This record gives sequence, C-alpha cells and structure tokens, in this order.
Amino acid sequence: MFSCFCRVHLRWMLFVALVNCFSPGFSLAAQPNIVLVMADDQGWGETGYIGHPVLKTPNLDQMASQGLRLDRFYAGAPVCSPTRATVLTGRTNNRTGVQSHGYALRLQEPTLAEALRKVGYVTGHFGKWHLNGYRGPGAPILKDDDHHPGHFGFDQWLSVTNFFDRNPILSRQGSFEEFQGDSSEIVVGEALKFISANCALERPSFTVIWFGSPHSPFVAADQDRADFSALPDASQHHYGEIVALDRAVGNLRSGIRDLGIAENTLVWYCSDNGGLPNIKPSTVGHLRGNKGTLYEGGLRVPAIIEWPSQIKHPRISSYPACTMDIAPTIAEICSLSATDFIQTQDGLSLTSLFNREQDEARGKPIPFNYNGGTALVDNNWKLIESKGGSIELFDLSNDPSEQKNLWPERPSASQNLEIYLRDFQNSLAASVDGKDYPEQQVNPGEPEPRNWYTTPEYEPYRLQWQDRPEFRPYYQRAQ
Repeated sequence: MFSCFCRVHLRWMLFVALVNCFSPGFSLAAQPNIVLVMADDQGWGETGYIGHPVLKTPNLDQMASQGLRLDRFYAGAPVCSPTRATVLTGRTNNRTGVQSHGYALRLQEPTLAEALRKVGYVTGHFGKWHLNGYRGPGAPILKDDDHHPGHFGFDQWLSVTNFFDRNPILSRQGSFEEFQGDSSEIVVGEALKFISANCALERPSFTVIWFGSPHSPFVAADQDRADFSALPDASQHHYGEIVALDRAVGNLRSGIRDLGIAENTLVWYCSDNGGLPNIKPSTVGHLRGNKGTLYEGGLRVPAIIEWPSQIKHPRISSYPACTMDIAPTIAEICSLSATDFIQTQDGLSLTSLFNREQDEARGKPIPFNYNGGTALVDNNWKLIESKGGSIELFDLSNDPSEQKNLWPERPSASQNLEIYLRDFQNSLAASVDGKDYPEQQVNPGEPEPRNWYTTPEYEPYRLQWQDRPEFRPYYQRAQ
C-alpha cells in the first residue's frame, strides 16, 4: 500500500503529464517572459504594504497592488542556499544535497532553467548564486567552478558566490568585472540588458535576479538611510539597503514596460528566508522567530506575482504557498514535461490561484527540514518536531504568533499530521541517499562546504582583494 506521501507524488506526476493537454484556471498566451526576483534576508514584515512603522517600499507596494500578493508565502528553508535549491527544483532542500547555507546543489538535480531551455527559452542568472559550496562573502565565481550557474542550465550569468554589497566584483561567465553603485540596481540593470537583447530577437527569456540585500554587512548610501537617522546604525543601513532594493524593483518593472513586454511577462518576487534579529523595528512583524528557525518569522516571507495578461484582478491571498511551488507553477504555464524534473516533488502549481481564491484547502502540507528539525504547514495547522524530538502544534488561524502549543491536547488534526510527518521523513531519507536518481545513489565528487578565502583556487586573488572592505574581515580572521 502506498503511503500518503507517495500518493501525492503520483498525483503530481499525473498533473504534469496532463499539462500539455489542459491547463485550467488561465489561458495560455505566447511563451511569457519569466523573471524570478529574490531578496536576501528580507523578513515578512519589511514592506510598506504590510504596515512597517518606518520603512517605505513604494515600488513593491505598487507591484502588490497590481498583482497577486501572497501573504502566507514560505521560503523553502529558514536560510538562503537551501531556499535557492527549492526554487530551481521544486524539491525540499535536503533532497537536493543543500542541507544549509554554503552547500552545493547536486549535479544530478535537473533544474527549471534546464527544462525551460528545452522549450526555447534563453536563460540568465544575475547576482547571488550560493549553490556551489562556498561560504564567506560573495566572491566572483571562477570560470572553472564545476558548480557555476552554467552547469545548471543558465546560458548567461553574472554572478557571485554569496551576498554582495555596494561596488561589487561580479563574474560574467568567469570573467571578473568591477561595478560602482548599489548592488541591487547593478544586477537589475544588467538583467534588463539581457531581457532587452532577447526581446529584440523575439526569444522568450527566463531571468533569475537574486539580490545580495539586505544581508549583512549593511552598507547603504547616505540618501537611502536618511529617513532612519533615529535608529541604531546597523538598522539604518539595513533599511537603507531595502530602500535601494525597492528602487531596483521599480527599475525592473519600468524597464520591462519600456520594452513593451510587460503584459506577457511574469515577475515573481520573494525573499529567501525570514527576517533578521537585532534590527529595530522588527523585521518579522508580529511573527515568532527569525532567520534560522522553523517558526513563522524564520520561514514566512514577502511574495508577489505580477503578470498582467493572466492576473487581471489584483488581490491579496491568504492561501499557503512556498518556493517549492515556483517550479511546478512554471511547469504548467510553459507545458514542461514531467521527465524534466525529479518526480519526488514537494510543491504544487499555483496557476488556479491567479484569478480567484482557492475554494479548497491546499492539497498537501508544505514540508521543511533544517538543522535536524522538521516542520509541516497544513493549511491552518503547523507541526514542528525539534532535533531532540519534542513536538509543537499550532493553529495559525487563531494563533499566528505561535504562542500556544496544542500538542499536549492532541486535537484531531494532530494524528494525520504526525502520519504525514513520518512519511515525509522516510521519503526525505531516501532522497538524501540518492534513491530519487536513476543511479540510485549520490554520485561521488560533490564538494563539501568551504570558505573560498582559504581555498587554493582563490589564493591568486588574495593580494588584490585582501583590502577590499567586504573581504578584509574574512581574510584577517583566516590568518
């Protein structure tokens, strides 16, 4: 007898197989341009439209007012690299080998970029990568890096290993280039050149823009932090980085409009994990926890989908969704083949949500596994099992701040959730061992996480980089 977890996997396989025949909920237009935008460490509470007490985000606010605003959207994990893996695969991070920050995405993992190339898309990555096994601040990616974006389906890339700030060095296909200015505006400007060039050639493009902001170290321009002068210095710069990021989002949207392609361009914005602690005012609003935890404050993030030709009625949705849903949603939109993806999937397509709220509850829980802990979000219920085995159960409809643990009372919902939890953990263990792959194992040679500034491959750049402000503390620490 199949477990409930296996049954939902089979349903997803059948769904993708039928996509070529029937796509309910929206009408397929000509191949849309697709732009995925992700902030780095922006918490759920850090937008004007949510009601942040001091931060203004006029461009994100306008995007939210003209698209589908997802107020219960979850990052795939409470830290960065794992969530990025979920975006490209539709799979919970540990299935892909990305246990935590600085782990490499396995080369055996087919990606959304590779699938889109097969149906005629030109693909580009701009900004933070952090799926090649390096830790430390963002360094330009080496041409011979065996896990650079090109190995995962990106035709063009201008990328760094991790977070990056003002005046960055970026790597264009392995050639290093120095830029001046805000990092978010720089990568948006470069991405628009890519989109424009393909637009001129009448080719659909898939563009991934992964910002380095507002991740520490916080470095904002004076004018961007001017409105926060009453706050502590770190908070001033942190919120100043979001001001610049918001402006970059405005540049992206206006640039797409200027190209005349906005109507059939899908732009999906979100953050990679929950907000940071020690920033004032709070980065997570009323939620509990921060980045690195499985509570709502560590997982729930801002999210907006804008696609004028298909999302015709702007609205706010409280439907639970996640970054694992990005790949299956785009798979349906672009009629991608089921064979383009590993079949153990954790996401669902959200296309039926584009123009009306779902009448039915989400068909399967959203699973998370990080740092030995596991969590499930099943519509209004949330179950968390810690590394030590203790369990918490929350009713998010009545307790969104996760203050009352209902597990000792064992409501009826707990039994099914615990069954699904064990199914998920068993399925995850098989994925970790490589049982999802044709080889039935993880191929040897995947790199372990390491600090790039202590590796021999980056040693030739030490003299010219060791005094750069973003690298200096790390080189000094390594001595």
